[in-house]
Amino acid sequence: MESREDKSISDLKEEIFKKFRDFMTRITKIDELGTIGSKLLAGFQQALEFIRKPPIDTKSKLINNIIKANETKRLNSYVNSECKKPKDVVQNVTNLNSCKQGLLHHIREAKVALDELGDILANVTSVTQSIYGKLSALSDPDIDVKFNELAICEDLEENTASCPSGSTDVTTTKIKENIDYTHLALLMAAVYSMVQQDYLMQERIVSALDLKLSSEELESYYLMWSLHPFINDEIIHQAWRHIH
Repeated sequence: MESREDKSISDLKEEIFKKFRDFMTRITKIDELGTIGSKLLAGFQQALEFIRKPPIDTKSKLINNIIKANETKRLNSYVNSECKKPKDVVQNVTNLNSCKQGLLHHIREAKVALDELGDILANVTSVTQSIYGKLSALSDPDIDVKFNELAICEDLEENTASCPSGSTDVTTTKIKENIDYTHLALLMAAVYSMVQQDYLMQERIVSALDLKLSSEELESYYLMWSLHPFINDEIIHQAWRHIH
């Protein structure tokens, strides 16, 4: 098998693009897992709220009068069971457990996907270092300065107006041609960092789920899960533009 040192810069650039596509494919998988997790969290919330739903306040004079005016064996049984049908209680307890187990499974699956993202990022970082090494082998002694200047000018945002307008020799041109490819590693690192923080938030939410949580806490957890506060949509869209 051809070693990385023997590959041309063109081949290494193609390797980066392939890895980038794999990376974004796994981002899609993580998004899908997040959507499933959101539904499971909503199911957990709904089941728990049903189980601890307060019974009818029989101390209320109005409620008492209504019950007495319509008193039947069935109604008495319903009131005595705290206005919950036994089969509904069993079903919701089952749903509660199923959703919690589903969320635990989600966290395990998300961790696997996150680790795969980390492996791809590490691989791409290594490839970009190989490209930089090949560029460094060129004869221009100022290559480091030129590479850094160009990298800064094309860093995720369009800042070309502030770029130095100096020489356009062959070395600089070659570096500029390769920045778009090697720069993908920076974009991937930014996406990975956001996804990692989102995963850690989800992990903490799942770990915190128990019967003692207040309704307000549960609602806050659900909103945070759905909003993905650590994800910058603009950066994600920018990453997808390199694919389409």
